[in-house]
Amino acid sequence: MSKKIVILPGDGIGPEIMQEAVKVLNAVDNKYKLGLKYEEDCIGGAAIDKYGVPLASSTLDKCRAADAVLMGSVGGPKWDALDSNIRPEKGLLKIRYEMGLFSNLRPAILYPQLADASSLRPEVVAGLDILIVRELTGGIYFGEPRGIRLLENGERQGYNTYVYAESEIERIGRSAFEMARKRSKKICSVDKSNVLEVTVLWREVMQALAKEYPDVELTHMYVDNAAMQLVRQPKQFDVIVTGNMFGDILSDTGAMLTGSIGMLPSASLDQNGKGLYEPVHGSAPDIAGQGIANPLATILSAAMMFRYSLDQSAVADDIEAAVGKVLDQGYRSADIYSPGTTKVGTSQMGDAVVEALGG
Repeated sequence: MSKKIVILPGDGIGPEIMQEAVKVLNAVDNKYKLGLKYEEDCIGGAAIDKYGVPLASSTLDKCRAADAVLMGSVGGPKWDALDSNIRPEKGLLKIRYEMGLFSNLRPAILYPQLADASSLRPEVVAGLDILIVRELTGGIYFGEPRGIRLLENGERQGYNTYVYAESEIERIGRSAFEMARKRSKKICSVDKSNVLEVTVLWREVMQALAKEYPDVELTHMYVDNAAMQLVRQPKQFDVIVTGNMFGDILSDTGAMLTGSIGMLPSASLDQNGKGLYEPVHGSAPDIAGQGIANPLATILSAAMMFRYSLDQSAVADDIEAAVGKVLDQGYRSADIYSPGTTKVGTSQMGDAVVEALGG
């Protein structure tokens, strides 16, 4: 196969959890004779320290030339005082935009072994399997004009622009409908069309697009109600499609339904299925270097990489099954630990997944 993967460890706990993901990559590479090739670089705060910018042009070129990118989270208090234009998060926004990674897939899957770890009753979340499809390169995070200005009365005013073009909405909608076809053929489009004109257009485009997918059931929900329903009755959802800001918020809500944000992977795909894969959780600088971070979200992100960009679904299935086996064996990192299970560190968890893969 000889596929090239760019590794961007990120900041905080990123390097230590990425190390465990690379262990898993090496294990499946040996097991399946994949011929994987890696090239490591940096993004976020680490890139600021090395290059003076959160994403160097040379790094972006490497990512464009690769078959997939596996990335850790970025940011931390070390860089909080920097100008907003060169903060670590700007590197993340730039790589998404420059690579055209408009379709963000965020699964919220509850492993049955972790039903007690959710903040909701087990009977409410047992069997949970939701896919949130978030538009990633438009909306209020990228809209112009934006900034902080001085009013005539001397008061400062912050402003952002929430804007979506019809083509952007259709593109993410089509991605979500295609995903729904592979699942339960049910999709809920989340907007705020009762007060925001941009989401009036969003709803109109989704309704028009639904005519091309008569086998998929389309419903609509306001974002405030969707947030409530995710907590009240989450299993009513299968695929949720929404804009950048709403998707950012709802996917974190969905993450906590599963017991820990440390368990959830994500994929960000372009029009051709090439993607960037990263855990949903942040860089957690407060626990960096302590060897206690949960690497499973990054390992599961690698599984998504094999499924969506490298056309190796069997490898993805194997990794996901290995994670399930490790949980069956009772191994838990600190974020998902409960009495009666075995607490392990970052490296031990990675080793356990490698062992479960066999080969």
